Amino acid sequence: MRTKTPFLISLILIIGLLCSGCGLPFLPEVSEAAPPAEETTPAETWGAAALPASPEPSETSAPAPALEPEPEPVPESAVESEPVPGSAAEPEEPSAAPQETPDEAEIDALLSGMTLEEKVAQLFVVTPEALTGFDGTVTASGDLTRESFAEIPVGGLVYMGDNLENAAQTREMLSDMREISLDRIGLVPFLCVDEEGGTVARISGSGRFDTREYPDMSDVGETGDPEEARQIGDEMGKYLSDLGFNVDFAPVADVLSNPENGVVKYRAFSSDPETVAAMTAAFTQGLEAHGVLASYKHFPGHGNTAEDSHLGFAESDADLETLRGRELIPFADGIGNGISMIMAGHISLPEVTDSERPASLSRRVITELLREEMGFDGLVITDALNMGAIADNYTSGEAAVMALEAGVDLLLMPSSFSAAYDAVLEAVSDGTLPEERIDASLRRILRVKLRL
Repeated sequence: MRTKTPFLISLILIIGLLCSGCGLPFLPEVSEAAPPAEETTPAETWGAAALPASPEPSETSAPAPALEPEPEPVPESAVESEPVPGSAAEPEEPSAAPQETPDEAEIDALLSGMTLEEKVAQLFVVTPEALTGFDGTVTASGDLTRESFAEIPVGGLVYMGDNLENAAQTREMLSDMREISLDRIGLVPFLCVDEEGGTVARISGSGRFDTREYPDMSDVGETGDPEEARQIGDEMGKYLSDLGFNVDFAPVADVLSNPENGVVKYRAFSSDPETVAAMTAAFTQGLEAHGVLASYKHFPGHGNTAEDSHLGFAESDADLETLRGRELIPFADGIGNGISMIMAGHISLPEVTDSERPASLSRRVITELLREEMGFDGLVITDALNMGAIADNYTSGEAAVMALEAGVDLLLMPSSFSAAYDAVLEAVSDGTLPEERIDASLRRILRVKLRL
């Protein structure tokens, strides 16, 4: 019997020649595979985190600092399993990353459509009673609120304990206020509350809401565990967001360096700057995970004073080098972590400013120290301008204009809202305050509001 081997060999050779002539590979080509993507942790990609291990940033967190290293390119071979953020291959699913900073063209368009009166109104955060002129306690956002806001569309409202009767009433009042603002000016209002925990709280501990009562932050600081602070911030953020608030005037970032200080003795986390920095950062992470902005206070630090700025001048004898090594550490840490708002206190710093002028009205403190030296370009809000340190020494109009000249963006609770509002308008009209200065604050305000 004849063997079939020569025939098979010939057949294979013919098929190979035909395939090569058609440009088709007869055998699979072997190529050098791309090296697998090197796995990196978030800290390796974006720079070491200044905080202890904690949840991912919330959607309201400020963008990451600009000096972070660029992430290394991801090889194309890794795209199918781990898409590069922002690439076409990335699944269209909700992300936990912070929202992008609004486009400046969008902000320009909003500014160009606003009158000077509307711009100035956005600089104020007042009580609902100050807005409406109501001689009593406001517990609803009704026709009077709508009419008053239509005339002067303020940037935000701050609510006291008496305004908040129960959860259902608070939700309705804040929801209606949000709708009034959107209808009138197309912007979300800052809906603010003081909810620090412990001795300063409008909701927890009031008996009118289903929340637990929180300890003083000094007790939390004594635990040495930032996770305890984060958990409190998380719980507060959850119920504040549920009620409709989007700004909490907390945490207290003061370092209790003067044991005789009775103002923030129980409100401050610690006398150790690093402990305060860790605790305030953790609290903020918990709070902002629910879309509620934190406001570090009271810059440049109320912990070294003996006096109460609610009653009159509160003075710190610290010089600039002392501040840098102590009081400013928690604020610098917060700035590095991208916080959106800092509250300026009415603390006098004669060793820094050569005057008794409160920090909240001082260009040396707000513009030169906070903005230029420390690099903060977020929102600066004054502490309440009806406090003794201001009200006993300046008219409402003087204080409002001086604060803006200093570099502040938001004016909280002047003794006379109408007098302060008129004074700012007049200062712009007569050239004391250039309109470009007002626009600079409006840009910062809009960047935050467009993320809410």
